[in-house]
Amino acid sequence: MADRPISWSSALRSDVGKVRKLNEDSGLDRPEAKLWAVADGMGGHSAGDLASQMIVNSLAKVKPSTSLSEHVDFVEHSILGVNNRLHDLSRAQNQTSGSTVIVLLGGERHCVFMWAGDSRLYRLRDGSLVQLTTDHTQAELYIERGLISRESAVDHPSGNMVTRAVGAAADLYLDIDIVEMVAGDRFLLCSDGLDKHVSDLEIESAMQSGEPQTIVDTLVEMTLSRGATDNVTVCVVHAE
Repeated sequence: MADRPISWSSALRSDVGKVRKLNEDSGLDRPEAKLWAVADGMGGHSAGDLASQMIVNSLAKVKPSTSLSEHVDFVEHSILGVNNRLHDLSRAQNQTSGSTVIVLLGGERHCVFMWAGDSRLYRLRDGSLVQLTTDHTQAELYIERGLISRESAVDHPSGNMVTRAVGAAADLYLDIDIVEMVAGDRFLLCSDGLDKHVSDLEIESAMQSGEPQTIVDTLVEMTLSRGATDNVTVCVVHAE
């Protein structure tokens, strides 16, 4: 892939769903900056929509960089800055305002992604779907410790309890990882409103063909047809 320039195509769609009155999800689709993000305001807390929008608004101001490492630094600094502002706001109002986040950054040969919470990043390669992120949830901690199985985690009462989020604490630790790209890789960023109703196998099938916008519409419409109990946001990125 290093021998020829990469062409990026992407699409983003967010929907309030069938139950919630307010969409606390926010998304960012900046192919010109090789920057994509999905943020999910923490349900049950004040101003979840404000928290997710603050993240996206801050990332929208990040200037593109020819250096991937520099770009990563700028984005991380942006998110940590929002964390500080949200935490100060929470202390002033004596109530928590926070948001999950998943960010994808494209480079010439590699992609970097960073996240906090249970918004996810998937990659489709050679027809096979892999979840690249690990959910920051109480249920995931139980799975890692061998206390429950992954199958039982689906209906576990702590399944949606997020253990890390932007604005939830004074200090935020973002998980950051890097993967080498292969021609034709497709990435999917989403809030948990998608995986509540659509299985990984169904996501894998939907991502096999079509333009990013078609894939995004297919997955959101599938979620809506199944009740969409939460807000849902989907972003598909194709590296050609």
